[in-house]
Amino acid sequence: MHANLSPPIRVLIVEDHKPLRQALARAARGWGAEVIEAGSVREATLELARQPDLVIVDVALPDGNARPIVELAVRMRPAPAVIAMSGQASAEEAFELARIGARRYLAKPISLEDLNQSVEAALNDRPDLAPLVAAHVGNTPMRAVLDQVRDVMVGEALAKEGGSRSGAARLLHVTRQAVQQAVRELDLAQTKGERRGHE
Repeated sequence: MHANLSPPIRVLIVEDHKPLRQALARAARGWGAEVIEAGSVREATLELARQPDLVIVDVALPDGNARPIVELAVRMRPAPAVIAMSGQASAEEAFELARIGARRYLAKPISLEDLNQSVEAALNDRPDLAPLVAAHVGNTPMRAVLDQVRDVMVGEALAKEGGSRSGAARLLHVTRQAVQQAVRELDLAQTKGERRGHE
């Protein structure tokens, strides 16, 4: 991990064991990150409103497990990268957290080197879409999958660029007109959905 992340990032660390949370916070500050700390599911849920770029979350917390935190984080726009960690790591648990959106899974005890590698990978890797898309075969029409991928990518790009359609177009490597068309279609779909809800 480079001494300073560029641009500086905001990291939410969710860990109920205070000494470990403080050690993780020190490491993150060493990268040049702004750190937010939480010790429970409830605190973490509130702190997600501060729009972290990265969430490092312990799986087992005093008031529940990390699942609702991960699910909420990956639905945010822009969505933070999520790293889950646990002292009782199981293959099933790691698979399930990856399925709902965690980009990395760390087994405790955590070394600084493992943490640094996981953070760098979570922030830079492109997740493999193949398993997610394959699960839709026979269950979802291809057009619906393509529309959802487009809608998520456009929504994420707009969020990252503060609503700028030109900025979103640059991120997506498409024309501004393509982004505008996608936004129009999204607005139309939402309007139809709202009308159906009122019928």
